[in-house]
Amino acid sequence: MSLFDMNGPLMYNLGKLANIFLCNVLFCLFSLPLFTIGAALSALFACMQAIWDEDEDDIIAKQYWNAFKQNFRQGTAIWMICLLAAAFLGIYYFIVTSMTGTMGRVYRISFFMMCVIFLFGFQYLFPLQARYRNSVRNTLKNAWLLSIAALPWTVLSILLTAGAVYLSFFMNPNGVSLAVFLWGTLGFGIVAYLNSIFFNKAFQMIDPEKLEAAHEAPSEALFIDEEHAGFF
Repeated sequence: MSLFDMNGPLMYNLGKLANIFLCNVLFCLFSLPLFTIGAALSALFACMQAIWDEDEDDIIAKQYWNAFKQNFRQGTAIWMICLLAAAFLGIYYFIVTSMTGTMGRVYRISFFMMCVIFLFGFQYLFPLQARYRNSVRNTLKNAWLLSIAALPWTVLSILLTAGAVYLSFFMNPNGVSLAVFLWGTLGFGIVAYLNSIFFNKAFQMIDPEKLEAAHEAPSEALFIDEEHAGFF
């Protein structure tokens, strides 16, 4: 088999990389209004999960657009809630940093714990939104429940994302322009694609029979999507 055979492993993986690049660029473009970041993230995770499952469409841009439209309302609502939570944490930070003594230390510890809890749930919000049909309330609840139930995968996902940010922006402060270019072309897509490894492991707690095709959760699963009976 030739190295450049269209059905060979090299061209196969280059095709996947090209799809990740296209989704990454689309994510950046669709995030420009800022309030659409939630829908753009949901669409990005939907496409990355499809690529990981080898279920992507021939025209990945069309698949991204369809996922963006499908998740626009709920993805935007979840994103607005996340912004409100981040604003609260920011205000809380300025308050606790002005406090001194024992109470100041207690409140700073509480701030750190709230940030950890927020990050744990945030990791799963948009992958869940992309994968399962559910209400905003249940998606929020399931994200935090799943983050604890699948704690090792949650930690690995956070470490992967934090490591990518640190290596690109803080390892070489003079290379910010290069870091921005890399994130604008492949960074978000690659991180989302690699995180799909951890998310798929966590999702086995939701659909242990791996019913990816129908995206249905069996009755014995921990978390049930709203389309099926037996959820809580």
